[in-house]
Amino acid sequence: MKKLLLVQLLILFVCVGAYAQIPTMNPQTLKQINVDNLSDEQIREIVSEMQAKGIKIDQIDSYANQKGIPASEVLKLKQRINALNLDESLKTNKDKANVFTNEREINGSTDEGAKYNKGEAVTEAKKNRVFGADLFNNKNLTFEPNLRMPTPPNYRLATGDEIMIDVYGYNETQMQLKVTPEGYIRIPNLGPVYVNGLSMDEAKVRIRKQLSTIYSAINSGNTNVQITLGNIRSITVLLIGEIERPGSYTLPSLASIANALYVSGGPNGNGSFRSIQLIRNGQPIATFDLYDFLTKGDLSKNLILQDQDIIKVNPYKTRVELNGEVKTPGIFEVADHESLSDIINYAGGYTDVAYRGNIKGYRINNREREVIDISENEIVGYKLKSGDQFIVDAVLTRFSNRVNITGAVFHPGDFSLDNGLTLKGLIQKADGLKEDASMNRGIIRRYKEDLTAQLISFDPKAIMSGAANINLQKEDSVVIFSKNQLKEQFLVKISGMVKTPGYYDYAEGMHLEDLILLSGGLKDAASLQKVEISRRIRNQGGIGNDSMLAVIQHFDITPDLAINNSGGSFQLQPFDEVMIRKSPSYTEQADVNINGEVIYPGNYTITSKKERISDLIKRSGGLRPDAYPEGAVMVRKTFVNNSDSVMLNNKLEVFYNKLQDSASIGRFKSDIQRNGQLLNIDLPYILKHPGSKYDLFLEEGDLLNVPKKLQTVQVFGEIYFPKKIQYSSDLKFREYVRFAGGFTSQALKRRSYVVYANGTVKGTKKVLFFNSYPKLKPGAEIYVPAKSTQRGLNPQEVLGLGTGIASIALIVATILAK
Repeated sequence: MKKLLLVQLLILFVCVGAYAQIPTMNPQTLKQINVDNLSDEQIREIVSEMQAKGIKIDQIDSYANQKGIPASEVLKLKQRINALNLDESLKTNKDKANVFTNEREINGSTDEGAKYNKGEAVTEAKKNRVFGADLFNNKNLTFEPNLRMPTPPNYRLATGDEIMIDVYGYNETQMQLKVTPEGYIRIPNLGPVYVNGLSMDEAKVRIRKQLSTIYSAINSGNTNVQITLGNIRSITVLLIGEIERPGSYTLPSLASIANALYVSGGPNGNGSFRSIQLIRNGQPIATFDLYDFLTKGDLSKNLILQDQDIIKVNPYKTRVELNGEVKTPGIFEVADHESLSDIINYAGGYTDVAYRGNIKGYRINNREREVIDISENEIVGYKLKSGDQFIVDAVLTRFSNRVNITGAVFHPGDFSLDNGLTLKGLIQKADGLKEDASMNRGIIRRYKEDLTAQLISFDPKAIMSGAANINLQKEDSVVIFSKNQLKEQFLVKISGMVKTPGYYDYAEGMHLEDLILLSGGLKDAASLQKVEISRRIRNQGGIGNDSMLAVIQHFDITPDLAINNSGGSFQLQPFDEVMIRKSPSYTEQADVNINGEVIYPGNYTITSKKERISDLIKRSGGLRPDAYPEGAVMVRKTFVNNSDSVMLNNKLEVFYNKLQDSASIGRFKSDIQRNGQLLNIDLPYILKHPGSKYDLFLEEGDLLNVPKKLQTVQVFGEIYFPKKIQYSSDLKFREYVRFAGGFTSQALKRRSYVVYANGTVKGTKKVLFFNSYPKLKPGAEIYVPAKSTQRGLNPQEVLGLGTGIASIALIVATILAK
């Protein structure tokens, strides 16, 4: 029992100790956070702390503002969090809800609201597939009544209409008269004339007769009268039934049934396109069929409306669906007298690849569904039932009389299988064999009756001579092989000092001079001696010398490409490789660059292999008065490309421009070293001791930069206020740190180091129990690193560890108790 109690106490101690290791974020540390110096593990700790405090990704800015974190560091922190794919864990609840919603939409939802919305969407989609529905959704169609057309002869005048009377001849006058509510127009000097309910022709006769009583010249023909309709009245019509927006509408008196349907949105999902009634004075007077207009352009039943007319859209009776190989698939409304052939005509007819022999159908009977087959002869009289679905299939993709030939024939491709066509006849249809055709073997790919494939080989030479022949079957595929395609492509290679090195097609009789000409000729640096040709060992049989890998030949050539020795008749073979080497005495100009505070900065050509840094300073006119030689930096390139040299020179110039603003040398040093080696030089010593071992020999691409005098020291890392401080020879390391607020609690003082302006780095030394810090110079940078942090256990891990240890302890105690 004592042993068990001891084990339990040990578990409790371990759990408490582990929980104490759970990291917490020091507020003071947050203020001095430097994201560039944080490891990935530290970024994860920050994200864990933000999760524990409920801080979301879109709240980082306000949170950082409260903690005093600089905005520039917040931007870096976001970038680091995104780079580590930790932003998902900091999403807002709204974002997560959206993700959850999207997943439900993708995976399917049992929610009744979702089902309802889905059902609405399906109904709307089905409605849009009804033939004629797009007529009322087309923005290019307005169906507005034409108010500028001649007045229809059957137009009946009523209250609100305007009549224009023009009298001209012996008598001249113009009148613009409105029909009064009582149905009269008042003609000056004549009195009222009743016109209500009259057509325009009837109104013209009556008005002319009344005018002739005051203008006698009308009867003699010396005065004429012209009567037209001016502004028309508005009428009110009522749309009822299965319509999108039923109700009462005010329309121009010239509006027709189609105009009224358009403004009301047309028939709804259950509305008929073929049974639209016009009701006047309680009696149906016409039935409008939209299909007559859609298929024939017939608007004879599109009557002009009158005031108080009623348009009723009845429910559809029969609709069927037609899909597959028709020009306009969709849902079609069927009249009582129509059959399946009429529906196919409404759909625009068959497509070119439609199979017309049989149409598949699906019908709903009283209890279940059934499949129906309609042959081509039954289509014309086939009666339809609402809900029928028909599918017109496409013809098979297989061919009834196709054979194919590919390979070394003049016109490969598909050909028709004529009666009794043989293999020789097919080759002759393809204009015969090419010159490179392999005459030893060809193949026919053929399908058996069960569609399994088989290969039939033949002798093309025997086929063409008539010694043998093969009868072809449909879908046979003949392959005539090419000799050239059956062997590896013959190439030769030339490299080195030629204008266009690379691989070239081999041709029989090719010489070394020919290949040099094909490659564009020799470069200026090419050596005319020791032209090397390596030849592949191509054993056609037997066992060769296993130690021999290639045959090497050397030749000398003249500037006019003539071979200068006994190899004048040497011919190249396939896979030969020619190497034209650079002349050992040929040297191109080598340039170096010097920038900064010298009299004549720019590019200089190295005059000899013994030229040094001090010589370059002299050639550039020496240093300017405000030069800072202690900060001079030299970069030696590790590349050959001139564009890389220009790029590195630009980066170095940016580096020194930034240096004048006391930015970090270390940030630019790594960027420069990607393209070259940063050499630490002591320019003051070199100028005092020219020719010494520190006075390096110049190499092509060297970049030397001498900055201006620097007057500041920059402090970075685990200090409270990173900043630049004016340089003073009286100040020491710790005094610069103190001016920057001092070391933070996370500062690793013994690892502090200084980066000088010329890139030299010096670290802190340990003298007995004290730190000996480096001396400072103008332009130097102080770096104070942070202590390494170890991630502790979170509460869940502590609980899991404690549970595991408790289980082990219980087992141990049980064993000890026995």
